[in-house]
Amino acid sequence: MILAGDIGGTKTALALYSPGTGPRRPLALATFPSGDYASLEDIVRAFLSNLDTRVERASFGIAGPVVRGRSQVTNLPWVVDTQSLSGALGGVPVRLLNDLEAIANAIPFLEPTDLATLNRGQPEQHGPLAIIAPGTGLGEAYMVWDGTRYRPHASEGGHTDFGPTSPLEVELLSYLWPRFDHVSYERICSGIGIPNLYAFFKDSGNAFEPEWLRQRLAEAVDPNPVIMQAAMEQHTEICVKTLDLFVSILGSETGNLALKVLATGGVYLSGGISLRILSKLQEPAFLQSFTRKGRFSELLARVPVHVILHSQVALLGVACHGLEL
Repeated sequence: MILAGDIGGTKTALALYSPGTGPRRPLALATFPSGDYASLEDIVRAFLSNLDTRVERASFGIAGPVVRGRSQVTNLPWVVDTQSLSGALGGVPVRLLNDLEAIANAIPFLEPTDLATLNRGQPEQHGPLAIIAPGTGLGEAYMVWDGTRYRPHASEGGHTDFGPTSPLEVELLSYLWPRFDHVSYERICSGIGIPNLYAFFKDSGNAFEPEWLRQRLAEAVDPNPVIMQAAMEQHTEICVKTLDLFVSILGSETGNLALKVLATGGVYLSGGISLRILSKLQEPAFLQSFTRKGRFSELLARVPVHVILHSQVALLGVACHGLEL
């Protein structure tokens, strides 16, 4: 019996798998609000307390860098350690991998119905693959063919310096500089970044905030669903501008990642935000920003771009890792 977990800044998903049923059919599955628990060990105990089973090994995907079996979760006050987790599980082997590395593990096992294609392109057989995931933070990873299979590699590319590509983005950078000692893509192009874009439009006077929206945001625990709903359903100007800028910057950074790893095999977008704004990603603006790379625009136009529709893709990847597929 394999315990697999997808550990994020907002939620943690745990599931049990067996080699007989495989990684697409969990025997038990539960999701927990990460911020309600003091540690991953507490969530693991809560999950297993209602199950009459013995775990033989465990694998966890973590939203943060993993170094020598230890990880500081990026958007949580947790330190996840293989030795501590092993102790909580009765001494079974435990492995940790970066959350984007987990998603990468799932890509060879995705089915056509798990993908929405934004650009068919001209994929190069065994060409490198790139993965980018705007969620609570901005995750990035890549995969390289080793002669027999794709090998995933973790990255913290979401924390690289934000580079403006328009006068409006220069204005945005000037607005954010006094507020953060380091303006990364994650500060803009993620769940924690959307409120920063919204505040920029409101404070700079580039868009008007209606009173009903101000009240709704004041009452919301998470402002992002309010902003995205107001953009996509009610077409409120300040929210439309926020989402349009988000999509443009996401397209630009996705193109940056594709160039850095020369992702001629394809690019995959994951994360909850990608699913929520799929219809916006299917509009021309995203691919225009993706391919707007001067002399390399033609190369990027040939790169396939897909959105992963599988709602538990990171958990699927961790399960594949744990089952050693």
